[in-house]
Amino acid sequence: MLTEAEVIQEFEQAEAIRRGHFILSSGLHSDTYLQCARVLMNPDRADRLCASLAKKLRSQLGDGTIDLVVAPAMGGVVVGYEMGRQLGLPTIFCERENRTFALRRGFDIPAGARVLLVEDVVTTGKSSLEAVTCIKEHGGNVVAEASLIDRSNGQHSLPFPLISLLALEVKTYQPDALPPHLKGVEAIKPGSRWLQQKKA
Repeated sequence: MLTEAEVIQEFEQAEAIRRGHFILSSGLHSDTYLQCARVLMNPDRADRLCASLAKKLRSQLGDGTIDLVVAPAMGGVVVGYEMGRQLGLPTIFCERENRTFALRRGFDIPAGARVLLVEDVVTTGKSSLEAVTCIKEHGGNVVAEASLIDRSNGQHSLPFPLISLLALEVKTYQPDALPPHLKGVEAIKPGSRWLQQKKA
């Protein structure tokens, strides 16, 4: 299993940790942004990271405790697929339809299926809980969530275990309470949720 230092090295080598002034999908501001899509660009790197996460999942949950992997689009799709491959489980994804997660493309969830929710990064847990609503509506039961990075600073309200390769503390700020080093610096809005809201 990869050490935390090795996980950070993977992200740094992929240039997936960005520094600057960012507006996150939650509306909070930060000087650090994680672009997990970059670490998943390289198949070997994706394999190493997800193999390590799968090993951690097995050690904490045991074998035979999950029936299906579900990943919210877009950020969770690639890591969800790779986690399903590593765990030998079928994998589907939910996607936003009128700003609400839905199952499309012929996907369904068997009644009572034990679901592993997979995302690339968990920040507030908001999108995770929105995905949980979709999963429950289709008869599934989320037993745990897996993510490459937990940057919730322990503030998420998920009612099930969150298992991540790395818990990374990244400070966030309200728009009206920016620290001196961010004031006067143009903010970038890189999150996919913000882009969807802008288009709506």
